[in-house]
Amino acid sequence: MRKLIVLTFISLDGVMQAPGGPEEDPTGDFKYEGWVAGYFDEYLLKAMVMQMSKPLDLLLGRKTYEIFAAHWPYVNSRDDPFAAKINNAKKYVASKTLTKLDWSNSELIEGDVGEEVKKLKKQDGPDIQVHGSGNLVQTLLKHNLVDELWLKIFPVTLGTGKRLFAEGTIPSAFKLIKSEISPNGVIIASYERAGEVRTGSFGLETPSDAELARRKRIKEKER
Repeated sequence: MRKLIVLTFISLDGVMQAPGGPEEDPTGDFKYEGWVAGYFDEYLLKAMVMQMSKPLDLLLGRKTYEIFAAHWPYVNSRDDPFAAKINNAKKYVASKTLTKLDWSNSELIEGDVGEEVKKLKKQDGPDIQVHGSGNLVQTLLKHNLVDELWLKIFPVTLGTGKRLFAEGTIPSAFKLIKSEISPNGVIIASYERAGEVRTGSFGLETPSDAELARRKRIKEKER
């Protein structure tokens, strides 16, 4: 079974909305579009190129698909390290409103998204990467379909905006499999699913009556 990997820019307080620039997603009067720009550097670029170096398919929500389709087909692959990879990838699109996809090698997911993505994961092919697509990611998390999270955590808090882990996210444990830090303080951290949440307690146990009596005898001897 191939993996489904979510690649996301997030702030310290978990916001993933509109990291790229103005008019990307002003939903909810979001005022900080383009918040990653001040922290982007060559180190982060190389890390992202490495994460997209292997064969991949893409799974995108409607809004991210429309943003990508308006940009990547017109980028010269000789000038951009991601253009050829994204343009040539098989692109699965989850949308209830789109009926036609003009970008080459794109396929619309029809029916129940959770069930259709389960089927995609069982098919032969490369791992499936999800970029952006905040609403879609929520659906994938709720259906326990995410195998790995490849996060870029930026040293900024935004207060408002769409969050990666929104209300309704299922409790899950993850294992850190790789981490590094860019010169501008961006934490590049990759996690894989690691079963259920483990709980415990650091609280002190209440001593038994016998133990209390033993401690009392020791104190009396020490007097």
